[in-house]
Amino acid sequence: MSTDAARLIAPDTVRPASHGPAPRHPASEPALPSADGRPGHRSGRPGRSGQRASLSDPSDGKHFRNVLGRFATGVVAVTAIDAETGRPYGLVANSFTSVSLDPPLVAFCVAHTSTSWPRVKAAGPLCVTVLADTQRQVCDQLAARGGDKFAGLSWSLSPAGGPVFDGALAWLDCTIEAEHPAGDHVIVVARVHGLDKHEDGNPLVFFRGDYGRFHA
Repeated sequence: MSTDAARLIAPDTVRPASHGPAPRHPASEPALPSADGRPGHRSGRPGRSGQRASLSDPSDGKHFRNVLGRFATGVVAVTAIDAETGRPYGLVANSFTSVSLDPPLVAFCVAHTSTSWPRVKAAGPLCVTVLADTQRQVCDQLAARGGDKFAGLSWSLSPAGGPVFDGALAWLDCTIEAEHPAGDHVIVVARVHGLDKHEDGNPLVFFRGDYGRFHA
């Protein structure tokens, strides 16, 4: 990492992006671990200090979430508009990642219990927007269950006709390429048909079960 790299400010050291109820976890939380476990370490082998890392049961869901929560992520909104009714649908995810340049593919994870994903999936082409640190309200509303998730939010249409929230850092127009069941989540692979930056600013960051800011 270069000396110009920005540093992550832990949520308890900054003011929250907005006031409101306790934060809800994005739809994709907890993030998926890598196939090799924790980067740079193998369980049971001595580290540089000669001490072995402690082992714990990965089936302990709370501990699993707490450990994986130490991997800071951005937050995206995944949205679509029903072509027949004109009604917008959306959810938030913190597991978004690029997958391939050729073809251009991205991916995100959604819990099987999500009631929003079936509506977003059925509505049509997807629009993924990268949320800024000023958009905590967008995140909270899309993560809530029931009600009009878009009430009071300002948004425009992407070239493909998906909702792009005002103030978002970037947008990507996508269609679903494949879905892969993975435990209690589904991994959604999407093909990108158009994308661009939207506004300048800092990202909304999810870390240790709360939201923080990324300061340059």
